[in-house]
Amino acid sequence: MKELTNTTRDIARELARKYSTMTHDELDILESVLVPRKYAKGETVLAEGDICDSIIYIDKGLLRQFYIKNGKEVTEYLAVEGTIMMSIESLFKEVPSVQQIEAIEPTIVYELPKKRLEEVALHNVNIQILYRKILEESLIVSQVHADLVRFESAENRYRRMCKLSPQVALRAPLLFIASYLQMTPETLSRVRSTVLLD
Repeated sequence: MKELTNTTRDIARELARKYSTMTHDELDILESVLVPRKYAKGETVLAEGDICDSIIYIDKGLLRQFYIKNGKEVTEYLAVEGTIMMSIESLFKEVPSVQQIEAIEPTIVYELPKKRLEEVALHNVNIQILYRKILEESLIVSQVHADLVRFESAENRYRRMCKLSPQVALRAPLLFIASYLQMTPETLSRVRSTVLLD
């Protein structure tokens, strides 16, 4: 698998650019929090029953968050580079996760361990802001997805996903996209052919 291309400093800068402005000292602190990890395709990032103790920032690759319902896997979230992933309830309640996270491609992530992040956020306003904005973004993404499957037609769900997450639409297996959009693979195939003809 490809070696780490970005350094923890690069990722700290990327996070600061995206979520908050930071001094050099604050960047040093944020960099000290980051934990790089590599996963092979198909490898489990978070297993059902494990406690999620970190916010995951994806540097390279593609992750899928899913749960088992009536013996079937239900995809809840698909995420690529520059995206955050976590099992929110497990992270904040410190309870075993009902969700699982797996790498769909060889993936490099940088974890932000919650306890360490909260410790440094106590003394650094910009790191507090970064933490809050990451959580806000995660909640908004969940709400957008909930509204999408609740209110939109199958075709509009797929169109919106292509607009919001074009890389996911290109790279994720169709079975996972269909599950994420709460439609059958057959419906997704029909919708995709309609959209591609436009």
